[in-house]
Amino acid sequence: MHLNPYGEEVVNLAADLANRRPETAGELADRCRAAGLVLDHPVGPEDLGRTLEALDAWEKVVDAGGEEERAGLLNGMLAASAGHPRLTDHAGSGWHLHYRDDRLPLGALLAQLISVGTALYLSGRGMHRLRRCAVTGCATIFADTSRTGRQRYCSGRCANRDAVRRHRARSAGGGD
Repeated sequence: MHLNPYGEEVVNLAADLANRRPETAGELADRCRAAGLVLDHPVGPEDLGRTLEALDAWEKVVDAGGEEERAGLLNGMLAASAGHPRLTDHAGSGWHLHYRDDRLPLGALLAQLISVGTALYLSGRGMHRLRRCAVTGCATIFADTSRTGRQRYCSGRCANRDAVRRHRARSAGGGD
Protein backbone atom coordinates (compact mmCIF):
# COMPACT_ATOMS: atom_id res chain seq x y z
CA MET A 1 0.00 0.00 0.00
CA HIS A 2 1.30 3.45 -0.90
CA LEU A 3 0.73 6.16 1.71
CA ASN A 4 -1.25 9.18 0.58
CA PRO A 5 1.12 12.15 0.11
CA TYR A 6 -1.71 14.59 0.77
CA GLY A 7 -2.60 15.55 4.29
CA GLU A 8 -0.56 16.11 7.44
CA GLU A 9 2.87 16.35 5.78
CA VAL A 10 1.67 18.89 3.22
CA VAL A 11 -0.19 20.90 5.86
CA ASN A 12 2.97 20.97 7.99
CA LEU A 13 4.98 22.13 4.96
CA ALA A 14 2.41 24.87 4.32
CA ALA A 15 2.61 25.96 7.97
CA ASP A 16 6.40 25.99 7.84
CA LEU A 17 6.41 28.09 4.66
CA ALA A 18 3.72 30.46 6.00
CA ASN A 19 5.45 30.89 9.36
CA ARG A 20 8.84 31.59 7.77
CA ARG A 21 8.18 32.90 4.28
CA PRO A 22 10.93 31.94 1.82
CA GLU A 23 12.71 34.98 0.45
CA THR A 24 14.30 33.47 -2.67
CA ALA A 25 13.47 30.75 -5.18
CA GLY A 26 16.57 28.87 -4.02
CA GLU A 27 15.40 28.91 -0.41
CA LEU A 28 11.95 27.70 -1.50
CA ALA A 29 13.51 24.83 -3.47
CA ASP A 30 15.78 23.84 -0.57
CA ARG A 31 12.94 23.80 1.95
CA CYS A 32 10.70 21.79 -0.37
CA ARG A 33 13.46 19.24 -0.96
CA ALA A 34 14.05 19.04 2.82
CA ALA A 35 10.33 18.28 3.22
CA GLY A 36 10.64 15.39 0.77
CA LEU A 37 9.35 16.91 -2.47
CA VAL A 38 11.13 15.78 -5.61
CA LEU A 39 11.69 18.80 -7.83
CA ASP A 40 11.70 17.88 -11.51
CA HIS A 41 12.09 21.41 -12.88
CA PRO A 42 14.27 24.43 -12.14
CA VAL A 43 12.72 26.76 -9.56
CA GLY A 44 12.48 30.43 -10.47
CA PRO A 45 11.12 33.71 -9.15
CA GLU A 46 7.68 33.00 -10.68
CA ASP A 47 7.48 29.86 -8.49
CA LEU A 48 8.24 31.91 -5.41
CA GLY A 49 5.56 34.45 -6.38
CA ARG A 50 2.92 31.77 -7.00
CA THR A 51 3.81 30.04 -3.73
CA LEU A 52 3.48 33.29 -1.76
CA GLU A 53 0.06 33.90 -3.36
CA ALA A 54 -1.03 30.39 -2.36
CA LEU A 55 0.22 30.96 1.19
CA ASP A 56 -1.73 34.24 1.41
CA ALA A 57 -4.92 32.38 0.43
CA TRP A 58 -4.10 29.51 2.80
CA GLU A 59 -3.62 31.87 5.75
CA LYS A 60 -7.15 33.14 5.16
CA VAL A 61 -8.31 29.52 5.52
CA VAL A 62 -6.35 29.25 8.79
CA ASP A 63 -7.86 32.48 10.14
CA ALA A 64 -11.45 31.75 9.02
CA GLY A 65 -14.11 32.50 11.62
CA GLY A 66 -15.87 29.14 11.39
CA GLU A 67 -16.19 25.88 9.52
CA GLU A 68 -18.46 27.26 6.78
CA GLU A 69 -16.13 30.15 6.03
CA ARG A 70 -13.09 27.84 6.16
CA ALA A 71 -14.72 25.38 3.75
CA GLY A 72 -15.73 28.18 1.37
CA LEU A 73 -12.23 29.64 1.27
CA LEU A 74 -10.66 26.23 0.84
CA ASN A 75 -13.13 25.37 -1.93
CA GLY A 76 -12.00 28.54 -3.69
CA MET A 77 -8.38 27.42 -3.44
CA LEU A 78 -9.30 23.98 -4.76
CA ALA A 79 -11.19 25.44 -7.71
CA ALA A 80 -8.28 27.71 -8.59
CA SER A 81 -5.54 25.12 -8.34
CA ALA A 82 -6.50 21.47 -8.10
CA GLY A 83 -6.24 19.23 -11.11
CA HIS A 84 -8.20 16.11 -11.80
CA PRO A 85 -7.12 12.97 -9.98
CA ARG A 86 -4.83 10.58 -11.86
CA LEU A 87 -3.11 7.30 -11.16
CA THR A 88 0.67 7.41 -11.34
CA ASP A 89 3.62 5.08 -10.81
CA HIS A 90 6.41 7.62 -11.00
CA ALA A 91 9.85 6.34 -10.07
CA GLY A 92 8.43 2.82 -9.72
CA SER A 93 7.15 3.59 -6.23
CA GLY A 94 3.81 1.86 -6.75
CA TRP A 95 0.52 3.01 -8.18
CA HIS A 96 -1.12 5.80 -6.24
CA LEU A 97 -3.41 8.76 -6.74
CA HIS A 98 -2.23 12.29 -7.51
CA TYR A 99 -4.45 15.35 -7.68
CA ARG A 100 -2.02 17.18 -9.93
CA ASP A 101 -0.17 17.17 -13.19
CA ASP A 102 3.40 15.98 -12.66
CA ARG A 103 4.70 18.53 -15.19
CA LEU A 104 3.71 21.61 -13.18
CA PRO A 105 6.27 24.20 -12.06
CA LEU A 106 6.84 24.27 -8.30
CA GLY A 107 4.63 27.29 -7.52
CA ALA A 108 1.57 25.75 -9.18
CA LEU A 109 2.42 22.34 -7.72
CA LEU A 110 2.56 23.75 -4.18
CA ALA A 111 -0.77 25.56 -4.67
CA GLN A 112 -2.36 22.23 -5.63
CA LEU A 113 -0.67 20.21 -2.90
CA ILE A 114 -1.55 22.73 -0.21
CA SER A 115 -5.21 23.06 -1.21
CA VAL A 116 -5.86 19.32 -1.67
CA GLY A 117 -3.71 18.32 1.31
CA THR A 118 -5.47 20.78 3.59
CA ALA A 119 -8.91 19.69 2.39
CA LEU A 120 -8.10 16.02 3.00
CA TYR A 121 -6.50 16.76 6.36
CA LEU A 122 -9.38 18.87 7.68
CA SER A 123 -12.12 16.60 6.34
CA GLY A 124 -10.37 13.55 7.81
CA ARG A 125 -9.17 14.95 11.13
CA GLY A 126 -11.64 17.77 11.82
CA MET A 127 -12.26 21.25 10.46
CA HIS A 128 -10.93 22.82 13.68
CA ARG A 129 -7.46 21.26 13.45
CA LEU A 130 -5.69 24.15 11.78
CA ARG A 131 -5.02 27.27 13.84
CA ARG A 132 -2.64 29.81 15.26
CA CYS A 133 -0.95 29.48 18.64
CA ALA A 134 -3.10 30.59 21.60
CA VAL A 135 -0.26 32.58 23.21
CA THR A 136 -0.74 36.33 22.86
CA GLY A 137 1.99 37.64 20.61
CA CYS A 138 2.67 34.30 18.91
CA ALA A 139 1.03 34.04 15.49
CA THR A 140 2.56 30.68 14.57
CA ILE A 141 0.31 28.45 12.48
CA PHE A 142 0.17 24.73 13.26
CA ALA A 143 -1.80 21.63 12.37
CA ASP A 144 -3.31 20.04 15.46
CA THR A 145 -2.06 16.45 15.33
CA SER A 146 -2.96 15.64 18.92
CA ARG A 147 -5.05 12.57 19.66
CA THR A 148 -7.83 14.61 21.24
CA GLY A 149 -7.87 17.51 18.76
CA ARG A 150 -7.48 20.10 21.52
CA GLN A 151 -3.94 21.37 20.89
CA ARG A 152 -3.79 25.11 21.61
CA TYR A 153 -0.10 25.89 21.32
CA CYS A 154 2.43 25.66 18.50
CA SER A 155 5.08 24.18 20.78
CA GLY A 156 5.84 23.01 24.29
CA ARG A 157 7.73 26.25 24.80
CA CYS A 158 4.61 28.36 24.16
CA ALA A 159 2.49 26.04 26.33
CA ASN A 160 4.96 26.47 29.20
CA ARG A 161 5.15 30.23 28.66
CA ASP A 162 1.36 30.51 28.89
CA ALA A 163 1.23 28.28 31.98
CA VAL A 164 3.80 30.53 33.70
CA ARG A 165 1.81 33.62 32.69
CA ARG A 166 -1.42 32.13 34.13
CA HIS A 167 0.38 31.09 37.33
CA ARG A 168 1.84 34.56 37.81
CA ALA A 169 -1.55 36.15 37.17
CA ARG A 170 -3.14 33.95 39.84
CA SER A 171 -0.30 34.67 42.29
CA ALA A 172 -0.51 38.42 41.70
CA GLY A 173 -4.22 38.28 42.34
CA GLY A 174 -3.71 36.80 45.78
CA GLY A 175 -5.17 33.44 44.80
CA ASP A 176 -2.65 31.40 46.87
